[in-house]
Amino acid sequence: MTYSNQNVSDADRGCGARLRKAREAAGLRLEDVAARLKMPVRVVESLENEEWDRLGAPVFVRGQLRSYSRLLGLATTTTLEASGLAPIEPPELVSRSHTPRVQRLVEAGTRRLIYIVLTAVIAVPVWLATKPHLNTTAATPNVQPLDAPIAVGTTTTDPDAQAKPIDDKLIDNPPVVASLAPTMSPRPSAVPAIALHFNGDSWVQVIATDGRTLEQGLLPAGTTRSYAAGEVGRVVLGNADAVSVERGGKALDLAPFRRANVARFTVSSDGSLAPVAN
Repeated sequence: MTYSNQNVSDADRGCGARLRKAREAAGLRLEDVAARLKMPVRVVESLENEEWDRLGAPVFVRGQLRSYSRLLGLATTTTLEASGLAPIEPPELVSRSHTPRVQRLVEAGTRRLIYIVLTAVIAVPVWLATKPHLNTTAATPNVQPLDAPIAVGTTTTDPDAQAKPIDDKLIDNPPVVASLAPTMSPRPSAVPAIALHFNGDSWVQVIATDGRTLEQGLLPAGTTRSYAAGEVGRVVLGNADAVSVERGGKALDLAPFRRANVARFTVSSDGSLAPVAN
């Protein structure tokens, strides 16, 4: 629900005064705004008093001002400009060095040549060491000759043939058959992946286990982000109430990691969440 901002004077240049006056004109209390925006009352008071240092990073403050302005029907652009907070801009990537294409090709060819030489140095001695074993005669199967005695229980088309007892050597030393089938070991159970579902606009920062930044910025409502098991190391959520975190399809409770509607937590190797160490 939005409210008319016709009672807000243009002389109120501060965004805090604009928000307070629009709230009073709409007949809302601080508690009403806090309940609708799902944020503490002291955060609403800090927004109206323009106490930005109590609200954390500027990107969080801009997100909270944007939500408050939409609730009261105010223009978010005007409110953000009146706040004096600089917009968040992505860092500019500047190339520190330039390598000529010919040099890159030479380096790639050199690496391949080194790889081939090392492979030959390792493979040739191994092949020479195993060569005598390759020349040995393989064991022949135990094939019974045509003139061998007939075992008991077998039949023959020769009516004059007589059954003879089985050789005792065959009973005492049965043939051994070696199996070349590899032994299959059970696969370890997979760790569930981490999924983030954004029900409202929220600033997010996702850091990988090796320190790389996987995601950073303001994501709109309806966005979903999924990360493979063991890929995520640390997560920061600006508007934590508007984000649902799931592991293996099950929602996780962010209350132990949330402070002033900002959630900070780490993701262990088994997919469980833990608070960020100070």
